[in-house]
Amino acid sequence: MTTRDARSAERSTVKGTGAGRVLPPAGPQRLLAFAQLSNSVGDGAYYVTSALYFTHVVGLSAERVGLGLTVAWAIGSLVGVPLGRLADRRGPRGIAVLLALATATAVVSFLLVRGFLPFVLAACAYASAQSGLGAARQALLASLIPAGARTGLLAHLQSTLNAGLAVGAGLGGLALHAGTRSAYLGVFALDAVSFLVCAGLLWRLPSVEPARVDRTAGGVGRVGRVGKAPRDGRGSRSGRGSERSAAAGVLRDRPYVLITFLNTVLLLRMPLLSLGIPLWITERTEAPAWLVSALFVLNTGAVMVFQVRMARGVTGLVTATRSIRRSGLVMLASCMVFALSSGVSPWIAAAVLVAGAVLQVVAEMLHSAGSWQLAFDLAPADRMGEYQGFFGTGVTVARTMGPLVLTALLVGWGTPGWLLLGGLMLGASYAMGPATRWAATRGSERPEQPEQPGGAGHQEGVGRERFEGTRREGAQDGREGGEARRQGGAGLATGATRVRLAPAGVAAAQGAEC
Repeated sequence: MTTRDARSAERSTVKGTGAGRVLPPAGPQRLLAFAQLSNSVGDGAYYVTSALYFTHVVGLSAERVGLGLTVAWAIGSLVGVPLGRLADRRGPRGIAVLLALATATAVVSFLLVRGFLPFVLAACAYASAQSGLGAARQALLASLIPAGARTGLLAHLQSTLNAGLAVGAGLGGLALHAGTRSAYLGVFALDAVSFLVCAGLLWRLPSVEPARVDRTAGGVGRVGRVGKAPRDGRGSRSGRGSERSAAAGVLRDRPYVLITFLNTVLLLRMPLLSLGIPLWITERTEAPAWLVSALFVLNTGAVMVFQVRMARGVTGLVTATRSIRRSGLVMLASCMVFALSSGVSPWIAAAVLVAGAVLQVVAEMLHSAGSWQLAFDLAPADRMGEYQGFFGTGVTVARTMGPLVLTALLVGWGTPGWLLLGGLMLGASYAMGPATRWAATRGSERPEQPEQPGGAGHQEGVGRERFEGTRREGAQDGREGGEARRQGGAGLATGATRVRLAPAGVAAAQGAEC
């Protein structure tokens, strides 16, 4: 892919982030949106029916189903990193297609489950394939889409994800209404077919060859000649130390680990909608129980309509951290409003809960846009799959630990629990700024390697220049308004280290929270 092609793709994607556009521009971007839509429809149907299928049809107890899924997703979160590393080394498109096929196979295996151990094995295969697929698809997207256009495109994919989940949940509701074994089996077959369609769409995308890189002692890859170890700061070869660093992987990158941890804290909002708020409504308020469903529809619809618009101004590290700080403030306000719904009349409680839900979804969209930008910009370009696999473990941890934390805080402590939760979110959001500066300036400690010719882009500066360049971009956005935001992606002052890839390709990215 030429530099001119990259700029054209970026301009096209940025244009497509207007609120009036339901899908990204025609071409690979729209194709990846269709891939996202296909498997999210199947997932939506699976999510609303799987628990009853495993308990009513397979005959497992609810406790065993919960235990099996917890074990499966814990393993999946661990497997996501090596599968992402495999995508980096072997090429993200092929690995993404294989993992989509593996997910379809795992879903089909659920139809054959008749006991607890086979259920756990099938669930582990499903969770591992899903985690690896998300990392490979993110790496594939990052290999083509220019840094300044990724967040806008991911916003489109998040809207597509919510639309697909809504459609799938409706289909799953029909199966629940029927309540027959055949209806449940039909849902699982639909989910398997949706991943086969996703694999086919991914295969239609252009292939991306693995980046040819050397591993520096700092753990960030640089483009170099194959077969030569990179030089350290004194000009000597750093071969053995580089190999140890590469083997240690993303865990050696302490700033990125810290950012992932802080993001995991912010992701506690995910089980809030599915568990925390329903328990609060039924246990601590007089509001009608059907309001749980209404708030879910409100959240899904708002993300579908407004996520692209909310992400439009996030173009670099400074704007990303600013968006996350704002999300923390809005989330604190949301928690304070939710706390006011206890001890009042049913309809006042309902009105307060709706107001809190509106603030919560605004905080969700602000956080999503900022976290997408940080996850890509602070990851080495040649190890994008590995880093995205690690960043994605925050979703699994939040979904695993969130129910315990939220139950204790909200049901156990009541109003003080809401205030503590809001304060925790605010603290994590403000800590993102220093953590991001640490990650951006850490590049100055690493030796530079010359980039080899023959690709689509040029390496970005490292060290403090990366963050300060993005700061200047943010200031320019403030002066020039919308025009600067449309052109901000072309500057690519985002802190990402890009490598040259040929031929270029793009793929569907997994929804950030699915």
